[in-house]
Amino acid sequence: MEKTEIASLIYLSLLGVALVGSMLSANRHRIGRVAQMALTWGFLIAAGVAAVGLWPQITQTVLPRQAMITDSGEVVVPRSFDGHYYLTLDINGAPIRFMIDTGATDMVLTPQDAARAGLDMRGLSYTNRAMTANGMVQTAAVRLEQVSVGQMTDRYVPAVVNGSPMQESLLGMSYLNRFNRIAIENGRMVLAR
Repeated sequence: MEKTEIASLIYLSLLGVALVGSMLSANRHRIGRVAQMALTWGFLIAAGVAAVGLWPQITQTVLPRQAMITDSGEVVVPRSFDGHYYLTLDINGAPIRFMIDTGATDMVLTPQDAARAGLDMRGLSYTNRAMTANGMVQTAAVRLEQVSVGQMTDRYVPAVVNGSPMQESLLGMSYLNRFNRIAIENGRMVLAR
């Protein structure tokens, strides 16, 4: 600390002591009420300081950022509050949110997301099987006519529809391998072609 900062700190401390002393002297008959008000104001000030200091984490938790496309064409996906990476792809004209799963072999759609993407659910044949963390499931192989993220569009992308209920569609390696570079750095996943 510099001398001017120390002098300012001493001045503000003395001013604070004088104000508190003056307030206590003027309200000596209502000390309980003064203490209650002081605690209330102290709590409000501490909460305000904490909110300002934690604002970036609060906004990331409440409103996680979406992926963005850089000028160089990279897809930058921020890590969500739950530690996963989520990317919304345009599947046959419908926005579908995927959890990126580098441990999954295929692009796996939930039955609900497959229907939103315009797939004929009655015509699917669940003849394939896949081993998941929840056990064996039946899947139906499909080809997605169009998959887009930013300016990147792929046609006739192989995927599977899970025959069992699942929380989130999974973006596995069959799609991720279309990128030349996959990197995780500073809480972001970067996908580049």
